[in-house]
Amino acid sequence: MLIVVPSETVETERRVALVPEAVKKLSKIGLSLKIESGAGLKTGYSDQEYVTAGAEIEQDRNLLLAKADIVLRVQKPAIEDIDLMKTGCIQISYLDPYNEPALVDKLAEKSITAISMEMIPRTTRAQKMDALSSQANLAGYVMVIVAAHKLDRILPMMMTPAGTLSPAKVFVIGAGVAGLQAIATAKRLGAKVEAFDTRPVVAEQVQSLGAKFVEIDLGETGQTEGGYAQELTAEQLELQRQGMKSVISQADIVITTAQLFGRPAPKIVTQDMVAAMKPGGVIVDMAVDSGGNVDGSVPDQTVDVGGVSIVGMSNLPAEVCKDASQMYASNLVNLVSEFYDQQANSFALNLDDDILNGCVITTGGAIVNESILSLRNQES
Repeated sequence: MLIVVPSETVETERRVALVPEAVKKLSKIGLSLKIESGAGLKTGYSDQEYVTAGAEIEQDRNLLLAKADIVLRVQKPAIEDIDLMKTGCIQISYLDPYNEPALVDKLAEKSITAISMEMIPRTTRAQKMDALSSQANLAGYVMVIVAAHKLDRILPMMMTPAGTLSPAKVFVIGAGVAGLQAIATAKRLGAKVEAFDTRPVVAEQVQSLGAKFVEIDLGETGQTEGGYAQELTAEQLELQRQGMKSVISQADIVITTAQLFGRPAPKIVTQDMVAAMKPGGVIVDMAVDSGGNVDGSVPDQTVDVGGVSIVGMSNLPAEVCKDASQMYASNLVNLVSEFYDQQANSFALNLDDDILNGCVITTGGAIVNESILSLRNQES
């Protein structure tokens, strides 16, 4: 089977689907690989490094896609790329299938087997393939580093002959993978950290990192089977905002990580809460690309509101593209290796498998993912 890696075309995307080390691993199990010339340059990998690892370099993108048995990418493919791919090809990348109906329909129309990296189930067996978690870890780190760079003071307490500087106060909203990493990073930098999550079950994890868990009584809340926070009612969101406002008013940095899979992010930091922050404060909105948690956040811009900087970065992992590519490539290698049948030289597409059942969106000319089909039925 031939695996190909085209260059990413999204302007803000600096990651590459496979790093040279990943090419070596896939070559060892009998797979052929072709990389589009220059695909790894933004990440710091030359064409020659891929050749040394066992891949061939292809200059012609159209020819590359036309020959592929499996296409590995970071971002979702453009419609025109799908037209170039052969029937029965396997496409593996982020797809945003809940919000891209035209793309999903096109993949089905072309009889392409589309695997969405966002839809890898959060199970023990699938953990090594879970790209959302691997990239969220890095996003949590980056948010704190970006905020620390933007803040007009240092994070740790410092005692000097000239006097004592108190530690900066950091408030993290959402204690999922990204939030927990943000907490850990801020603590390592010496900040005083508080955190809130709608799931009381994560309080122990927050406290184990040395942060204070802010308790706000929202009534009945919980999490989905996949570990995501359940959507709050309008009344619960208002209680959450009221409870957080006093904490935000004392914070130097606010990190928001609240996202609802497949749906717009909840708006949890309102204009009056931003206005309550001290001038010089920084807010980083991780969810800016899915609607944003913060009133006034704009994708890929820093907005000044009354002296408070609201940072909206739509592709946080790409800021540390070397490590992000290494981790994403590892997720892909684990996925492909798990289902590649060496004897048959084919990808074993068994939809009874719990992992494939969750992440395969289209195959054989049809949409087969139950979640996507259920959404379509609700909308019709």
